[in-house]
Amino acid sequence: MTFDVNHPIIFAMVAVVIAVVLAQSVFFLVKAWKRGIEIGMDKKKLRKIAVTATVFTIAPAVAIVISVIALSKQLGLALPWLRLSVVGSLSYEAIAAENTANAMGLGATEIPNASQFVTVVLVMTLSIMVGIWLVPAICKKMQSGMINLEKRDKKWADIFNSAMFIGMIAAFVGFVFCDVGNVVSGDFTGLIPVCVMFVSAVIMAVCGLLAGKFKNIHWIADYALPLSLILGMASAIPITAWLS
Repeated sequence: MTFDVNHPIIFAMVAVVIAVVLAQSVFFLVKAWKRGIEIGMDKKKLRKIAVTATVFTIAPAVAIVISVIALSKQLGLALPWLRLSVVGSLSYEAIAAENTANAMGLGATEIPNASQFVTVVLVMTLSIMVGIWLVPAICKKMQSGMINLEKRDKKWADIFNSAMFIGMIAAFVGFVFCDVGNVVSGDFTGLIPVCVMFVSAVIMAVCGLLAGKFKNIHWIADYALPLSLILGMASAIPITAWLS
C-alpha cells in the first residue's frame, strides 16, 4: 500500500483522539452548567456566558485553522489537525517538523514514506510532552522561589520574570533571523521571514492601539492574533516575489 499523509486510516485514528477530547469538553460543560444551576445562577446569565465564550473562541480557532493549513503541505491535514487540537502551537510545531524534515534531507516537501512520517510525529509529540511532566516536577518549587524573591525584592522579581519571558521569545525569534547572514552572499531570501514578522508585528500593534483608543471596537483585541497571522501570511506572497 502506498503511503499517503492524508490516508483515510490516519484521519480515522486522529478522529478517535479528537472525539475523546471533544467528549471531555462536553462532559465538563454539562457539569459546569448543572453546577451553576445548583448554586442559583440564572439560566439567562448562563446562556449569555455560553454564547459570549463561543463567540470569543472563534478568534483563536481561526488562528488554529490557519496553522493547520500552513503545516498541511508537508504533513498533510490529519497530523496538524491532531497536534493543534490537543497540545501544540504553530510556533513550536512548524519548527519541530521543519528541523526533523531537514535532518532527514526532505526540506519542505511532503513526507514520502511511513518511517519518516513516524519520525516527525515522534519528535513533535515527545518534545511537546516535556512540558506536561515538567510542570508538576519542578514548577511548584520554581513558583515558591519566585514568591520568596518577590517578597524580598519585587523589582528584581519583575526583572527575572521579564528576562525569562524574553528568553523564551528569543528562542523563536532567533529562528526567524537565522538566515539573514546570507544577504552578504547576495541571497535575500533570508529576509523574507523577518519582513513577514515585521508586518505581523505592525498589525498586532495597530489592533492594540485601536482597541485602546476606541472602546466601541475593543473586540478587535481578541482578533489581533488571527488578523496578524492572516495578513502576515498574505504579505509573504509579495515579499517572497520581491526578495527571491
